[in-house]
Amino acid sequence: MRAQSSAIERTGIAVGTAAEPTASARNRGPAPAWNPAPADRRSGTLQAALGVTAFSLTFPATAWGLEGFGPWSLVTVRCVLAAVVAGGWLLALRVPRPARRHLAGLAVVAAGVVLGFPLLTTLALRTSTTAHAAVVVGLLPLTTALFSALRTGARPSRTFWLAACAGAAAVIAFTVQQSGGALTGADAYLFAALLICAAGYTEGGRLARVMPGWQVIGWALLLCLPLSVPGALLALSYEPVHLTAHSVTGLLWVAVGSQFLGLVVWYRGMASIGIPRASQLQLAQPLLTLVWSVLLLGERLTPAAPLTAAAVLVCIALTQRARG
Repeated sequence: MRAQSSAIERTGIAVGTAAEPTASARNRGPAPAWNPAPADRRSGTLQAALGVTAFSLTFPATAWGLEGFGPWSLVTVRCVLAAVVAGGWLLALRVPRPARRHLAGLAVVAAGVVLGFPLLTTLALRTSTTAHAAVVVGLLPLTTALFSALRTGARPSRTFWLAACAGAAAVIAFTVQQSGGALTGADAYLFAALLICAAGYTEGGRLARVMPGWQVIGWALLLCLPLSVPGALLALSYEPVHLTAHSVTGLLWVAVGSQFLGLVVWYRGMASIGIPRASQLQLAQPLLTLVWSVLLLGERLTPAAPLTAAAVLVCIALTQRARG
């Protein structure tokens, strides 16, 4: 039994070292490129793409949820529901508590992905269209890659950065044009959401190399329960609730689809192919969001949509093939 425990400890140390280089390793120069095996890359890319697809429904689902819930009620109740699902999964599989050294990282995930981004974007969507809010997602891949370079020492190639900047520029130009080119009072919420979500994605992707992705988001959700449960009770007592098919469907999707299942495959994908490369798949998210907005909310797109989609797909292909 002791020998088995020692083997596990040695394995944990080895994995932790790969995710967090020692001081001597950092002194040897930039981190090596993250180049997984072809099979791992395909699997990781597919999982990250599934996460992006789940995220692309978040803004339309939030708009549906706001038809029956107030912004504070929607955010806090979605956190509680997602935590119940995650907690049940963790309990059923008897997953041990995370190591103390991972708690700070999980707190960043909780603050950025579980609470911060949903709250700020929900507040923004009270007065902003989903097309305008997609500006946040258009900048998120580039911002996440920058956070990853600073936090983990990743050094993508110049081709990667050029393609990432070009993709971000194409998405921003399209979404600003789609919203009429006017800045709104919701922009402060949107840009703040951009920064804290990028930090949460980066920290979650780093942690997903030492624990399964579903455990990363699961423990982050549970860390938020001391805030989300009393917050939900307080919000529901002050904000009126009108249950409709749209509001209930929107709430369930953002709680289970976006807040839990989408993040499970997203973090697994980032752990497999690296945070910078996975983040660039999100360049497609604003365009997918606009498609859902047309189908679910009745919004209309301009003729520039297919041209932007083609440009973004080229940029995504370049970032996936670029070194590192």
